[in-house]
Amino acid sequence: MHGEESEALYNEMCRIVGDAVFILCDTDVETKKYNIANALRTALSGDHGHTEYMRKAMEAAITVLER
Repeated sequence: MHGEESEALYNEMCRIVGDAVFILCDTDVETKKYNIANALRTALSGDHGHTEYMRKAMEAAITVLER
C-alpha cells in the first residue's frame, strides 16, 4: 500500500509541475527549476483552497526542485 501511495503522490507532483511549466511558458517566464519552485511557493502562500493532499504534493515538488 505504501508503494501505491508514493506512486500516487509522485504522479500528482508531476502533474503540478507540468501545470506550472505550461503557465510559466504562457507568461514568457523561463522554466528553470528555481522559477517553477517559486511559482509553487507563491501558489502555496495564498489561500487558494488547495486540499491537504495537493499541498503535500506541492511541498514535495518544491523540495525536489530545490535539490
